[in-house]
Amino acid sequence: MQPQSFSQSPISMPSSLRSAIVKRTTKETEVLVSLNLDGQGICHTATGIPFLDHMINQIASHGLIDLEVKATGDLEIDDHHTNEDVGIALGQALAKALGDRKGITRFGHFISPLDEALVQVTLDFSGRPYLNYGLEIVTQRVGTYDTQLVREFFVALVNHSQITLHIRQLDGINSHHIIEATFKAFARAMRMALEIDPRRSHAVPSSKGTLV
Repeated sequence: MQPQSFSQSPISMPSSLRSAIVKRTTKETEVLVSLNLDGQGICHTATGIPFLDHMINQIASHGLIDLEVKATGDLEIDDHHTNEDVGIALGQALAKALGDRKGITRFGHFISPLDEALVQVTLDFSGRPYLNYGLEIVTQRVGTYDTQLVREFFVALVNHSQITLHIRQLDGINSHHIIEATFKAFARAMRMALEIDPRRSHAVPSSKGTLV
């Protein structure tokens, strides 16, 4: 399937220094991501996958990132390619907006409850991509969304943002609650890691002097 091209970009160039626009085009999908790391949680997303849009909104809202995501893809096959390519483009945009990663706190962690679900996320903007994924989602689908795609989204994001990410499910039986708690915990942990450390705002937070 050849995705429909974006005739005109609906996204204006962000004004923040910590901002980026990434466009990814393949024979399967076309994705456009714009983000501002120093935002207010404003989000506009249209991926064609309603549950993924809902989760991207959690990243923006709880991470205080202004985020716009547009995607077209071969959804007549399934959601896999679009889900993965949105994760890739978002990861690339994060890496691009951060540059050499000077000044960031680097590490973040958060435990998010959502009713009976409880999920812990710990991450490090280390420059070394690694995912430790510990979710046990009890159903195959939430609505029409294949719950296996949660892991695929984070694999793509981790590999292209070059972060270390550990996800632990501490409790939960409702698939929607488990997944949403994960995205909220990820957003808050990322927000912590991306905050500027005033004690070394012009230095890379690494004893070796580089994170890339």
